Amino acid sequence: MRFSSTLVALSAATLSIASPIKVEKRVATPKVNDGIILNYALTLEYLERAFYRGGLANFTHEDFVNAGFEDPFYANLEEIYFDEQTHVSFLSGALKAANITPTVELQYKFPYTDVASFITLSSVLEGVGVSAYLGAAASIMNKDYLTAAGSILTVEARHTSYIRASLGESPFPAPFDTPLDFNQVYSSAAPFIVGGTSPVTLPFMAFPTLTLQCTQYYYEAGRSSVTFSGAFAAAKKFGVTADTPIYAVFYSGLMKLPVQVRITAGNKDYKIDTIPAGAVGQVYVVLSKSATKVSDENIIAGPAILEVYPKGKTPSTPHPKCH
Repeated sequence: MRFSSTLVALSAATLSIASPIKVEKRVATPKVNDGIILNYALTLEYLERAFYRGGLANFTHEDFVNAGFEDPFYANLEEIYFDEQTHVSFLSGALKAANITPTVELQYKFPYTDVASFITLSSVLEGVGVSAYLGAAASIMNKDYLTAAGSILTVEARHTSYIRASLGESPFPAPFDTPLDFNQVYSSAAPFIVGGTSPVTLPFMAFPTLTLQCTQYYYEAGRSSVTFSGAFAAAKKFGVTADTPIYAVFYSGLMKLPVQVRITAGNKDYKIDTIPAGAVGQVYVVLSKSATKVSDENIIAGPAILEVYPKGKTPSTPHPKCH
């Protein structure tokens, strides 16, 4: 069971969610401390807990078996849900022990419609979770917190590998996982948050959404093109013109792989003709004004998420249809 098109469809579906997050300007790199990072992690764990709670409530064991996810998949999914519950309790307790107010569960909406799209989104969320903990690690000062975050990270990585394998994807497609910074992760999570009030204000802001045009082909490094729907039209609001060099920067493992975009489709879209060699697995892409010093200050949209295969190694099974 492959999920490239489904992943694009789910990414696009988040646009229809009435997120309370508004972006009026490019964001600045936030200043953080350990309390902020713990609440950041807790925010993500609440989201994951709500996601699995909803999926297990909406679909039965029989639904999963009928969709091709045979035993012991359902029991393992319950174990993943338990892990996310435990992470919430641990992080909330650590914050209280440090006399720091913990954030609370908010209201969420996830764009899955059946078991297959639920599991596909699970793979995406778990991958983002790994990237979140990995990206935050360098900013954690307290060694005990760093060890705890590392312990959670390794569990999230096992979740990712298990779900990917269940979908027929490589459980470990690259020798390195991909770190993302706070605003990049927050941009990925924000569309799912549709309401609620937290006693904690985190210093993060979401970048403008980057939408991938659905394709009938699997994404293949060194061969496939990518179209970013409406991206040039949206970038004009930030002072970008047809003469402004813009780069699609692909995050894969420890690499940042820039490709200059071109304008297409009636001056609305950006496009690249070839995904750079080296991008593989769950890959993140942002649009940036810089090819060499990509930062929160010069990212104008993203990240979008796509599943990329090594050149010549796309699946033999038919590509899922666009929705």
